[in-house]
Amino acid sequence: MDTIVTLPQPDLKGSIPLEQTIAARRSQRDFASKSLTLEQIGQLAWAAQGQDVRSRYRTAPSAGATYPLELFVVTEQGFFHYLPGKHALQRLTDQDLRARLAAAAWGQEFIAAAAVTLVFAAEFARTTGRYGQRGIRYVYMEAGHAAQNVHLQAESLGLGSVAVGAFDDDSVSKVLELPSHLEPLYMVPVGYCRR
Repeated sequence: MDTIVTLPQPDLKGSIPLEQTIAARRSQRDFASKSLTLEQIGQLAWAAQGQDVRSRYRTAPSAGATYPLELFVVTEQGFFHYLPGKHALQRLTDQDLRARLAAAAWGQEFIAAAAVTLVFAAEFARTTGRYGQRGIRYVYMEAGHAAQNVHLQAESLGLGSVAVGAFDDDSVSKVLELPSHLEPLYMVPVGYCRR
């Protein structure tokens, strides 16, 4: 498959103050069946792992700029790998994997209902190769930083999101056909809320 989908340039001037976004953010699990635009998906991916065009630095801090995280995007239209340097999505399949991903997360059906689920996976060796066992902690810290960016970005776009850590790692890896060097760490379903 391997189609590259170039994303619209991210909006760098939000319309909601950061403090207001922080105050309003809450976990949401009751998603409406409404798709997100490519602009919205691109903005979420950029918030998670966007890369400065003048440097290799990303939107979330990384110990020693080792960048162990890989971001994957699961939608009704397919499964994608985010390419930070190109601000693009690489389509890995056109299958809708949301229901299978929900099953791998011990039946949390809101994952199947969400328009998009961002999946953070890590190659720990990128960071432990430099920092030894301490690097494991740094990878988990980085996943938290990146996911919080997504939660705040979702709120600023008028979308709901929720943190998901309850899933079977092997089952998620199998559903997404992740290479053996990547471990799934964190999922963030995002979508319009039923209100």
